[in-house]
Amino acid sequence: MYSLSRFWQRLAVTMACGCCGCCLTLPTSAMDDLSPSSPLSQGDPVQDQPVAQALGTPLGEVTMNPGPVQIGNVSMPYDHAPIGVMGDHTHRQGEWMLSYRYGWMHMDGNRNGSSALSDAQVLGQFPVAPTEMNMQMHMFGAMVAPTDRVTLMAMVPFVKKAMAHRTRGGQVFTTQSQGMGDLTATGLIRLLDRPNGRVAHHIHLNTGVSIPIGSIEQRDDTPTARNANLPYPMQIGSGTWDLLPGVTYTGKTDHWNWGTQATSTVRLGHNKRDYRLGNRLAVTPWLARRFGRYISTSVRLNGQIWGDIEGADGGLNPRMIQTANPALQSGERLDLLFGVNVMAPRKGILKGQRLAFEFGLPVYQRLAGPQLETDFMLMGGWQWLLPF
Repeated sequence: MYSLSRFWQRLAVTMACGCCGCCLTLPTSAMDDLSPSSPLSQGDPVQDQPVAQALGTPLGEVTMNPGPVQIGNVSMPYDHAPIGVMGDHTHRQGEWMLSYRYGWMHMDGNRNGSSALSDAQVLGQFPVAPTEMNMQMHMFGAMVAPTDRVTLMAMVPFVKKAMAHRTRGGQVFTTQSQGMGDLTATGLIRLLDRPNGRVAHHIHLNTGVSIPIGSIEQRDDTPTARNANLPYPMQIGSGTWDLLPGVTYTGKTDHWNWGTQATSTVRLGHNKRDYRLGNRLAVTPWLARRFGRYISTSVRLNGQIWGDIEGADGGLNPRMIQTANPALQSGERLDLLFGVNVMAPRKGILKGQRLAFEFGLPVYQRLAGPQLETDFMLMGGWQWLLPF
């Protein structure tokens, strides 16, 4: 069989001496090695020293023509959206993916509309004011593609919340809650998967449902009551079956990836505590660029709008604290986020694994307050592609 390494050496000599190349003879077997399925035709770095020396390029940085961009290929670091975007991609038939995400959101201070409020201003309206809140989430997920067109996804979070308070009398206390959140089951239906020269485009529908397994009966001690029913933001689940419709578009070239996702949460009925959370709409566009084969960076906007609570939990006093008032829960917010994706080498025990991180700050928020305002959010995650 023809030696491909010998071919590269002879090619380097030909390029270096400037001859016409008639000294090269390439058998059919070598042409097979350069077929579109060959790694060399997909933009892999050339590792042969003679070629690198002939081109005056450091070893490992010379690449062949990458060919048409394929949106279905998820072997590059930018082939997934930033880690904060869920249900952003589909898989080929038979592929599995396992994932873990850790999220942290910090809220500090109150706001009404777009104006900040002091604790004293909030305490002028309610006997108790929330001053700070931390929300942590451990999200476990799995994806599987029974066909090339349909990818199924399931995700379940473990949520932990802590909220600090101050009373008119100056007393400070903290309430906490934790538990499994609502389970989401989603079908991603591929509508378009089309390479167009050096640009590839992809569109799929997000069709999901949220199953109410998270608790809405979290309790903790307060200065006025032991084992008190906690307000709405401290509950873990929604208590209702919710529809999760959406649509996702992505496009990419050899070095750039971009996309937009629009998703919504539509609440169905009231829960056993006689209320339902407000509906929610989110739109998030992003842009990513890869640097080499293992790292990409991204910038993303995330705009959200959500409604007030309908109905009321009879165990809460809406005059005691703002978080117990169903009419003070709506708002809108725009976040700016920066991320990085790191892909493991294609060979070895880490093959198919990816680490990703994203950090964001709100650039605009308008709340039907008083409400706690968001200060920052952080998410890190791990994904493992398992072809079977």
